Amino acid sequence: MRNAIVSSLFTLPLLASAWLPGEHKQIVSRDGIDLFNRSSLYEHGLTKRSPDFPKIGDQVKIRGVNLGAHFIVENWMASTVFSGFGCKSTSEFDCVSSLNDQTKADSDFQGHWKSWVSADDFKKMASLGLNTVRIPVGYWFLETIVDSSEHFPRGGEKYLDQAVQWAKEAGLYVIIELHGAPGAQATDAFTGQVNPSPGFFDTYNYERACKWLEWMTGKVHSNPSYSTVGMIGLLNEPVRIGDSRYPNAQSQTDSMRKDYYPTAWTTIRNKEASLNVAKDQQVHIQMMDQKWGSGNPNEFLPDQTFWHAAYDDHQYVKYTSAEVSHQGYLDYSCADDRSGNWPVMVGEWSLSVNDDVEGNSDWDPNNAANKDFYKKWFAAQIMAYEKGQAIGWTFWSWSTSGLNDPRWDYQLGVDAGIILSNIDDAYTIGACS
Repeated sequence: MRNAIVSSLFTLPLLASAWLPGEHKQIVSRDGIDLFNRSSLYEHGLTKRSPDFPKIGDQVKIRGVNLGAHFIVENWMASTVFSGFGCKSTSEFDCVSSLNDQTKADSDFQGHWKSWVSADDFKKMASLGLNTVRIPVGYWFLETIVDSSEHFPRGGEKYLDQAVQWAKEAGLYVIIELHGAPGAQATDAFTGQVNPSPGFFDTYNYERACKWLEWMTGKVHSNPSYSTVGMIGLLNEPVRIGDSRYPNAQSQTDSMRKDYYPTAWTTIRNKEASLNVAKDQQVHIQMMDQKWGSGNPNEFLPDQTFWHAAYDDHQYVKYTSAEVSHQGYLDYSCADDRSGNWPVMVGEWSLSVNDDVEGNSDWDPNNAANKDFYKKWFAAQIMAYEKGQAIGWTFWSWSTSGLNDPRWDYQLGVDAGIILSNIDDAYTIGACS
């Protein structure tokens, strides 16, 4: 075994672009494991030699999970959290407002942040062959940009720092996403509030978001705990053109791409320049892929910036046109191609199925008769999200509470036998043959 070192980074053959793990830099865990290298995984007993090993190659693509409901609680997937606070709410804003006691709210949420994950969670991720964690964060973690009319928990920054440090020690690549933007970019609790008319799309809120991005960029390049953070997401799942809930989606997304994206880009790069960050040490700046439906993210960016961009593609098959049958889902995922803007990763996906059938016995993930289907469907999605231009994936989510559905919970899925504990087995179990 190599000498144990604390998640060090060193530059591989120099490229004048932002870095990706295993390609431009090596990330090594405290125990000396490179989770992006199959030989290292094999050496440390974290994977088996596969008959397809030469075809797959030695470099492992991004394989990760989301820390859903950690820093932005969504009641549908973490109902015991809000009920434990005494909230009957769907979003953090509503919960804090309903408590009508900021001190109690701060204490409640800090208790949640202390307990939702620990260092052992990140070690467990690594033990399952995962190498990446995507961390959704709200703008209110930078408390100086929160208006007095906005109600969110306070004191989260040190818990974010701790989570990132634990990820680093486990050898994980980290993606930090602005999941909840000022004013809300969609009508959904994942933004931290349920705003019936998304208010993000104006100059004031763009300015606040850019202050958050500048702050986060500074942390990435100045705080040693953040040395394995290589990607910052500008905005999670904004309104989509053609969605009937958003009559102004065209003008809102035009504004986002024309005004917010270029300004956000410049904000991050200017901060890096002020810190004398070399180009090959810069973060990838991630935007939603064009397939999301909010327009071409590159439209108003200078051509030369594309080499430093990354793209986020979310693929929940339950919401697609896939035939609602076991074979239909397998066929859909086996034929799926997520190529598009490059480099693209599937930042959110799950094993959840169409709402009309998810409670039926022939779709029950705990029914032994269905486990082979779910295992193969997991494998089919893995192969789809690692082929072609796709650079990998992060499953939604690592853990849940109160939901008790292994199709949304990676740990429960492994325990239920519907998620492979050896991810490379996806290429050998005949899911698409």
